[in-house]
Amino acid sequence: MHLRHTRAVQKIELSYSLGPRGPDALIRNPLMDLLHAVRSAGSISAAAKALDLSYRHVWGELRRWEQLLGHSLIIWDKGQAARLSEFGDKLLWAERQAQARLSPQIQALQADLERAFAVAFDDSAHVLTFYASHDDALVALREHAQSLGQLHLDIRMTGSVDAIRALNEGRCLMAGFHTQESPRPGSLAERTYKPLLRPGLHKIIGFARRSQGLMVAKGNPLGLHSLQDLVRSQARFVNRALGTGTRVLLEELLTQCQLSPEQLHGYGRTEPSHAAVAQAVASGQADAGLGIAAAAAARGLDFVPLVQERYHLVCLKSALEQPATLALRELLRSPAWQQQLGAIAGYSPAQCGEVLAMRQLLPWWDFRKPKA
Repeated sequence: MHLRHTRAVQKIELSYSLGPRGPDALIRNPLMDLLHAVRSAGSISAAAKALDLSYRHVWGELRRWEQLLGHSLIIWDKGQAARLSEFGDKLLWAERQAQARLSPQIQALQADLERAFAVAFDDSAHVLTFYASHDDALVALREHAQSLGQLHLDIRMTGSVDAIRALNEGRCLMAGFHTQESPRPGSLAERTYKPLLRPGLHKIIGFARRSQGLMVAKGNPLGLHSLQDLVRSQARFVNRALGTGTRVLLEELLTQCQLSPEQLHGYGRTEPSHAAVAQAVASGQADAGLGIAAAAAARGLDFVPLVQERYHLVCLKSALEQPATLALRELLRSPAWQQQLGAIAGYSPAQCGEVLAMRQLLPWWDFRKPKA
């Protein structure tokens, strides 16, 4: 714990150290150790000896702290034993009060930190960093992996485009994005993802199929069954942000239906996740939004399926044989996980854990030589 002083504000910062556990489980502060030693020993030299430090170091540290805090800590009367100033006494009193009141919380925090760092010292455990499009199955996968204890998924939810960029920039080992089954050549999905992905450089690992559709109020009072119904009824729509896979999907569906974005009432209003879109509908702020069945079910909404998607996991080819990737693939292939995945509304396993040919899943690359 560090004390920093400005004239009006005392700032407390927490820190910790790594090493063998000592007998005292409370947070330590070097200034408090110095003050305790001076009070107990009655002199700077005796305090230095008790702390196994040099007299010069202890004297210099006390002077430094006095300058930093703007108060005297020690009464330096020549020829007399060193003793704490009133401010020094008050600091020790304040520390005793804080330690006594916060001891249970401090011990709980220490235990949590030790459990977290235990993973780093366990050679059989692995941590895999994900950037991924929002997905309920990935959240369930993280919890399932955590319950087994050997694979820890550090998942950062973001848009599909940002997830693949994070992979390409080395900020993660795995990215998650989604497209329609066999997306059409020339589609917006091709124009969005093809510049970011390369056969031979990237590898796709099978994960899940999921339904995307309209999330609407219970009972579907407006009778919304298609995007055309949204336009016909001028239902209030809530959208996803640019760069998300669901926004790409919506614009593809609008093109297929020969509709323009301007025809959707509320096209410009966006929410950051499927859950936030579902909440907007559930709270009556919108009549419909495009999202996944699991988010609709969680908010008690009706769900009108529009399209089947593949949710893809992608990594660099060089990462396929890394221990964390191998552990993930083994987990995805397990019957226990696939049974759990199939129980989530709108999801089903899709070649879980298999390394798949990108040219088959995303048929945008044609390497056939043109005829003479």
